[in-house]
Amino acid sequence: MTTLDFGDMFDRYSRAVYNHAFRLTGSWSTAEDVTQATFLTAWRRRADIRLVDGSPLPWLLVTAGHQARDEQRTLTRWRNRLRKAPPPETVADPADDVANRLDDERRMGEVLAAVRRLPAAEREAVALCLWSNLSYAEAASALDITETAVRSRVSRARSRLTRLTTAPDAAARAAKLATSEES
Repeated sequence: MTTLDFGDMFDRYSRAVYNHAFRLTGSWSTAEDVTQATFLTAWRRRADIRLVDGSPLPWLLVTAGHQARDEQRTLTRWRNRLRKAPPPETVADPADDVANRLDDERRMGEVLAAVRRLPAAEREAVALCLWSNLSYAEAASALDITETAVRSRVSRARSRLTRLTTAPDAAARAAKLATSEES
């Protein structure tokens, strides 16, 4: 069989092999794979193709049946392996993380708006002692002031922040401050 004859055979019988493969597998995509494998086998074994009444179609359909069984066995092996495999690790929905991060940023913006209203010395004390967990002694050493001065600054900052954040219109003031400082 020449290359041209093989091309004619494919053109003439591929649809019949494809439909046969679909009826054997019940899947169009698997039928495509079976059809490809059938014609690959036909190409490799072109000298062995038996013609029935001058047609290679019966040989092609039998070969497609073998290919379909091979596909089914492969699929069965994969399914068995999947059943034996440990369940996949559950992946957290990233939408929750994104929403939490946006909420954190919004809340931090409100806190920063209030902290920015503090005097600079109190802001430093808040940043070092409350946010970065330095001890009063460490903060005092870093700022080159007494530990008592650091304690006093943190205490005053806490009082002012409480007043700023508990007032009824504190959120509105904080938002207004944040937008005015961005300008």
